[in-house]
Amino acid sequence: MSWVKLELIRDDIEGSLHNFGKMYFDGEYLGETLEDPDREGEAKVDGDTAIPRGVYKIIVSRSVRFNKRMPEVLNVPNFTGIRIHGGNTEAQTLGCPLLGLSRTPTGIRNCAPPNTRLIELLEAEAAAGRDVYLEVL
Repeated sequence: MSWVKLELIRDDIEGSLHNFGKMYFDGEYLGETLEDPDREGEAKVDGDTAIPRGVYKIIVSRSVRFNKRMPEVLNVPNFTGIRIHGGNTEAQTLGCPLLGLSRTPTGIRNCAPPNTRLIELLEAEAAAGRDVYLEVL
């Protein structure tokens, strides 16, 4: 079975209260990301830290919380229900990566277009029998 890479490349601003980054799907720029702080080497704290760097399978599944189909990041150590979704500030991440079109001084905005595009891409790959893996760098 073949697979496709989704990349989340963090900016790594030391001491920041949140992490900005960029997301790419098979090399195509999707948008800007916002996450809780990356405490590299430390265990993830529910709702307060970003997912650890690594590679994770990603699927589209129904979110009970949001009551819609959304990208779900699988096999995050000791966590379930990690989603890529829209939101504007670090307070809205709850440990999940947020995806939007542009950055603001305190977050991101214009989230619907890139999130819709990501779901379309993920569903097309699943229909073609290809897995998608998120690499967090």
